[in-house]
Amino acid sequence: MLGWELPPHNSGGLGVACFNMAQALANEGADIDFVLPYNAQHKDVDFMQILSATRLDPIHRYGGGAYTNLQLFTEIIPDIHPGKLVSIREVQHQYQKYVASYLQTHHPDLVHAHDWLTFEAGILAKQDHGTPLIAHVHATEYDRAGMHTGNPLIHEIEQEGLMLADRIIAVSESTKRLIHDKYHIPLNKIDVIYNSLDSNYEKDYLFNDSAYNYIKQLKSAGYTIVSTVGRFTIQKGLERLMSAAKLAISKNPKLVFIFAGDGEEKNELINLSAEYGIAKNVIFTGFIRGQKLRDIYSLTDIFVMSSISEPFGLTALEAAHHGDILILTHQSGVSEIIWSALKYDFWDTQKLADEILAVADSSTLRATLRTNIAKEYRQISWSKVAKKCLNVYNKVNKHKRNR
Repeated sequence: MLGWELPPHNSGGLGVACFNMAQALANEGADIDFVLPYNAQHKDVDFMQILSATRLDPIHRYGGGAYTNLQLFTEIIPDIHPGKLVSIREVQHQYQKYVASYLQTHHPDLVHAHDWLTFEAGILAKQDHGTPLIAHVHATEYDRAGMHTGNPLIHEIEQEGLMLADRIIAVSESTKRLIHDKYHIPLNKIDVIYNSLDSNYEKDYLFNDSAYNYIKQLKSAGYTIVSTVGRFTIQKGLERLMSAAKLAISKNPKLVFIFAGDGEEKNELINLSAEYGIAKNVIFTGFIRGQKLRDIYSLTDIFVMSSISEPFGLTALEAAHHGDILILTHQSGVSEIIWSALKYDFWDTQKLADEILAVADSSTLRATLRTNIAKEYRQISWSKVAKKCLNVYNKVNKHKRNR
């Protein structure tokens, strides 16, 4: 398995998905070597072997994060040699060299490559060693660029990886259609396997009563807490969420919006909240994970995923686990499996504002949505995901034996 991150050294949901998927596969009997582009301890991983393609530490690896589509050639990361700088592309080339060396002495049944950063190494494994290739698409460059053009080099890598893969796994039907429409890949080559959040997610978690005391006081005073969690990038549609917040607050001043995360649009969002005159109703937490993130979910009444294009959206399942009402764009993959979530098109800020107001104003609606959403997200599990992945693996290996 070729990946770019794993918890606790992840910059987003890709690492979380890879971790849970690999663990579920191991529980089904898969023997996994997982290659990372950095060297770090993963104390919670005892179900697979983790291999480090470089001696870079995780902090430096973030310069070439799983969601980056900028600065591919900019020298930003200290190399293993003192004083030398390397680019994201050089990290990828080193990663490919490591995989090539690994395959000289190891003969895996297949290679499962996650997203564009590892596709070239997967292509190498197939072309030079005949190893079947599974290309797993968690997001395309079109998604990361907010459905704009994006980086042509990344498009080229995605195109080649998808064309040469034996099978493709997409995280949603919308991602499958995007792969077909943009990269002209036959639909019958693509299997849809949704991500999951098991019912025992964070089963030992206890809300920290001393954290976020200000927000707790606002809830006690009758405020409804609306939150969003993620990277502050064009893909996430956060400017439109801020516009909807302005509309909603003008009708109901007892709304507080929490923007949890960080990214290149942070200053712009802060300025927008001031320009709209709603700064006192908007809270920016910065990047959070672990206990602090779970506490935000626990305090939230309404969780909004405002993405222009969200192939899946694992944070929505995390929010649902904590009892939050979900409002999702139709352009998010998770909306395909959570039918009881309220939904809207990402550009329709008025409808988003109306849905927020409707939930805030009706305890009956909140209770009904909360119950139905909880039932739906518990229908899926990483164990089911693993079984579907194994079916794809077996399909590929059967084809290989028959050639």
